[in-house]
Amino acid sequence: MSARSSLRTSVLAVVALTLGVSTTVACSAQEQAGSPVAPSPGPLANGGGAAPVQPPPTAEGPGLTAPGIHLAAIPRGDGSFDITEDVVLRSEVALIRLQLPQSGAKLVGMMRPTKPMATSLKVTADDQAVPMETTKLAAARDLPLTVAATKLRLVYRLSGSTVRSLPSETGRASAAISPLTAGVDPTLPTNYQISGGSLLNAVCPEMTETRCAVGEPPGLGIQQGIPADQSLAVLQLDLPMQP
Repeated sequence: MSARSSLRTSVLAVVALTLGVSTTVACSAQEQAGSPVAPSPGPLANGGGAAPVQPPPTAEGPGLTAPGIHLAAIPRGDGSFDITEDVVLRSEVALIRLQLPQSGAKLVGMMRPTKPMATSLKVTADDQAVPMETTKLAAARDLPLTVAATKLRLVYRLSGSTVRSLPSETGRASAAISPLTAGVDPTLPTNYQISGGSLLNAVCPEMTETRCAVGEPPGLGIQQGIPADQSLAVLQLDLPMQP
């Protein structure tokens, strides 16, 4: 090989080495500048479980965060209801009058006598348990509280207030419900929440416009804000199947 050829080979080698170094530096700079890289596995990829579920919004309204009564009822297959009443009063009281729903003898949609009864009754006033001689309520009675309170909670089972329809319609029934605390302040707005079963219609016989159902099945509900002294509701519903 001549001296000129050796010199050309050496020059080409230096140029190639220089270009290779430049390319490596450029790629490193590009990576540092934020070029896409393989994502690191997240919690789900590592078997770390599902993402946190957001809690439901805080319940608000009459009986919960404002003066009024909130009655949540769950119908049972035997025609009874598990009921929770939350009450917020406008002023403190030291004694409350408890009264059961009317008999169905003269109520449209029922027209048969019933004997409503509350059992397993528990009462709290301003989050303090109220001592009771009996947890059964078969007639109206006054209940003294241990402290003057503005917040009440009653938990009980209502039975004897339901009339079943024709035997051919196994789960079809009518039931009369109203808050036990309706007489504490007759002006308190009352909201109903019926869960379970299938509500088909609701009538409030104490109101001028007696039909108080709103919406359409299966999303049927009861008109909100009914004054306590008009809050008696006659429900037409399909009871859930008994276990």
